[in-house]
Amino acid sequence: MPVRVVSAEESAERDRAAIERGTLSRTLMQRAGAAAAGEIARAFGARLNDGVMIFAGTGNNGGDGWVVAGCLARLGVPVSVVESGDPTTPDAIAERRAAVEAVSVLQGPIAESEPGVPGVVVDALLGTGFRGDPRGRVRDSIATVNLLRQRGSRVASLDIPSALDATTGEHAGCVVADMTLSFGGLKRGLLLARDCAGEIVVIDIGLDDGGVDGGLPLLVDRDWVAARIPPIRFDAHKGQRKHLAIIAGGPGMAGAAVLATRAALRSGIGLVRTIVAGENAAAVLAATPSALISSWPFTADEMEREISSWADAIVIGPGIGRSKEARELLDLVLRGTRHPIILDADAINAFEGDVPALRDHLRGRQSMVTPHPAEFARLAGTDVKTVLAERFDIGRSLASDLGAAVLLKGTPTVIFAPTGERLVSARGTAALGTGGSGDVLAGIAGTILAQTGNAMIAAGCAAWVHGRAAELCGYVRGTTLEDVLYALPRAWNEEEIPLESPLIARLPAVAQ
Repeated sequence: MPVRVVSAEESAERDRAAIERGTLSRTLMQRAGAAAAGEIARAFGARLNDGVMIFAGTGNNGGDGWVVAGCLARLGVPVSVVESGDPTTPDAIAERRAAVEAVSVLQGPIAESEPGVPGVVVDALLGTGFRGDPRGRVRDSIATVNLLRQRGSRVASLDIPSALDATTGEHAGCVVADMTLSFGGLKRGLLLARDCAGEIVVIDIGLDDGGVDGGLPLLVDRDWVAARIPPIRFDAHKGQRKHLAIIAGGPGMAGAAVLATRAALRSGIGLVRTIVAGENAAAVLAATPSALISSWPFTADEMEREISSWADAIVIGPGIGRSKEARELLDLVLRGTRHPIILDADAINAFEGDVPALRDHLRGRQSMVTPHPAEFARLAGTDVKTVLAERFDIGRSLASDLGAAVLLKGTPTVIFAPTGERLVSARGTAALGTGGSGDVLAGIAGTILAQTGNAMIAAGCAAWVHGRAAELCGYVRGTTLEDVLYALPRAWNEEEIPLESPLIARLPAVAQ
């Protein structure tokens, strides 16, 4: 089932749409709470024997908590509920009434010395509609939840860690969870504050499309990638696996060309020709003996022979620099070819503030630009702060203006199509936050662009596999891009572990 990435407002709109189509709001609450209780029982197992303490707010998030309380109590789990106040919504009042006889009820806040350390704490204080800073009993309850976690309890938050902004990810004074159970869709804020969310589990509560979901970003997962990658037949030869030209590696930047080339080879390309500044040719050949190596600058005739008549796709930009020679090379390639193309790094910077010129070069071909936030800001004529604040939306107009897929790097990676479609890849670790990571991504994306001819597919697959390979390394400190490259075959070929309904997505807690 497709998983949509939503703001707080979009989440509320999906709920409203489901209710207007005939689903009772209390039914949605019961589905959410029952599924959350089942996942808490599965995840924390024997810890339930030490009791579950649920911190319930006064709104519908507290109502979800009361559903969890009733479900776990019926399983024989000792459950206590700490209330921050009396329920204020009809559904929460009804669910409290249904569960209250089976649990112990405490009025919050509770003193530090009062509770033992329960095996599991459930945070059901504040939901996705909350803004600002928590106050009073809710603030005190959040402090108690975090204290209990420090003392050894495991914390599960319902829908969003309390006081974490579901849209912006702002999280001063929020609950820090070991697991967050997100209902119906994946909240933007969870992806922007992964260190507060722990493992993220997305639960289907029956918010079927109904015309609301089409414009929302889609979370890329292994099934999405597997369905779009062309299989490599047992008798495939290098021509069928396609040819990729990588134009990279200006003076002093041989490493960028090496990383991009190795990533393409580890992603299944049939043949790669890497074209680098002449002084780097020997070093790149020694590092990537499976590749064909040529030197730039070159003439139009050489470009015809080595790119135009040979390649199925082009990657240009990793490490080419911003010299006059590099710009002439970029112009020659863009004017002289109509191949599917990826512009990375300084190939993007060359068009700083000049979107119309880049659009003219990209018109009529499948194309992708892969900026990090600063490169995006330079190209689009804005500032990095704005790019980061509007990362889920800001690329829509640029993609439309360029007629190209825009892969905005970051945490998470957001990909924009000229048609308005958006993809989100939430895989990866801070191990990718190092020089050369974008070069690896470009090599992966170039392979898939050559093999599919579709820039959005290439962008979505590359972002996901790049991130998954980093996760497979297991650590952040001590992991290098060589480790990520070695993990690529497993990332491409790892089998998906099916999720049991109603779970529709699972994202691991971030590695430290």
